[in-house]
Amino acid sequence: MKLKTSAIAILAALLTTSVVAAPTGAQLQDRVFGSVFTEYYAPDYDDKTTSADWQFQNNDYGAGFSIGYNISENWGIRAELVRQSLDNYKGEAVKGNRAGVDLIYNLNEWPVYLVGGVKNITTGQAASAATFGIGTNYFFNDNLAVSFELDRHQGISKGFADAGAKLGLTYVFGAAAASEPTPAPQPAVIGDADKDGVTDDKDKCPDTPLVDKVDEVGCSIFMEKSVTISLNAQFDNDSSVVKESYYADIERLADFLKRFPNTDVEIGGHASNVGTPEYNMGLSQRRADAVAKILVEKYGIDAARVKAVGYGITKPLAKGNSKEAHKMNRRIEGVVTASIKESVKR
Repeated sequence: MKLKTSAIAILAALLTTSVVAAPTGAQLQDRVFGSVFTEYYAPDYDDKTTSADWQFQNNDYGAGFSIGYNISENWGIRAELVRQSLDNYKGEAVKGNRAGVDLIYNLNEWPVYLVGGVKNITTGQAASAATFGIGTNYFFNDNLAVSFELDRHQGISKGFADAGAKLGLTYVFGAAAASEPTPAPQPAVIGDADKDGVTDDKDKCPDTPLVDKVDEVGCSIFMEKSVTISLNAQFDNDSSVVKESYYADIERLADFLKRFPNTDVEIGGHASNVGTPEYNMGLSQRRADAVAKILVEKYGIDAARVKAVGYGITKPLAKGNSKEAHKMNRRIEGVVTASIKESVKR
């Protein structure tokens, strides 16, 4: 059972040239098609060509037509009738028909279809056969195509295996279903995760507090602000002992210094105008040293950040020689000012 090499060449050419041209899938669904074709038929050599029961039929040509319907994007059904007039070695014509029904499966991604069906053959004698095949269509437009198909007909009621190659014209009735228009791309919705009014694609500070005012890139707006803490403590007459009641104030000063590590503090010691200026200068220095020691040793402030200065009676807080004035002047003072950035609220 040899098929002519020219038929194989035609199939290969159509497979390569029809990739772009063939409508497939939804374009063919629900459409009726019809074909007319010529066929080169090769009966089984062992079971037919050398058999008197089959009238020694040999390779020859036939013609036929088919009509079908594409049920879905992939599946179709067709009925075909072929009129055969096969030659034999005596030069006689062995005539008959082949008629039957096929299911067709369109591959879609390729312009190729597969065939499977059943046929009744009356050429030579009556017999039934199962048909298996592969074919392709080359469409000139949405309706008209050149078709090529290779088939094998396997005997069911009798043992034989014939082959055939069909070349014809196929017409698909109706118009191809209009493809759904491609929807216009929707603009991407860009969120604002921290709800600061700046979209996420522009937000360089994605976790700003909701209460903060932000700039054009979503970062909190800050302003410079000065914060000050002061320490005031008083001493008994002629004493440099720091009273326990002032330790809480000294601790608050220490906490401030820890919060702002770039700040330093000057502890200024003062004395009342009682006694000699020289003695009072030393007393005021001892008072300043006493507070500085508590900051360093009790609260862990670096000694390099604490400066203790005795001013004696040079900077009195209250003038005069009264008992009340002397009490006010027996003191230490510490002031620290830091610059901080504070977010601007909405």
